[in-house]
Amino acid sequence: MEERLYDLIFIARPATPEDEIKKILTLIEHTCAEKGGKIEKTEHWGTRKLAYRVAKHREGIYVYQQIHTTHAELISELERRLRVQDTVIKYLTVRLDEDLKRQKKLTQKREKRAARRPRRTTPPTPSPAPVAASEQAAAS
Repeated sequence: MEERLYDLIFIARPATPEDEIKKILTLIEHTCAEKGGKIEKTEHWGTRKLAYRVAKHREGIYVYQQIHTTHAELISELERRLRVQDTVIKYLTVRLDEDLKRQKKLTQKREKRAARRPRRTTPPTPSPAPVAASEQAAAS
């Protein structure tokens, strides 16, 4: 199976205690372990202002995770579990591996093109400046 890379961001209610957030992270870790996924990175971004009101809240506690998996069912299971959490007001999952593949392919094309271009080994010598007719007349 092909390994996939996902970003998972969820926003908890601003008054959520740290213990509740740790419980959600533990739930995500157990779900990943059950389904064969691996959490690469977890970041707590803290309380931040929301771009728009979500469930009557203007702020939320942001948590970011990067997940590697070979099973797409893992992400749908995580989304289902986040959906039923009372403390989570919004979540988002984004698949990144397709974009990374596309970016790698473009980089390889650029490198091929650059390899085909001839390289200059010495800098070009500047050509002598043309002498104006008035300077030639003054010199004679």
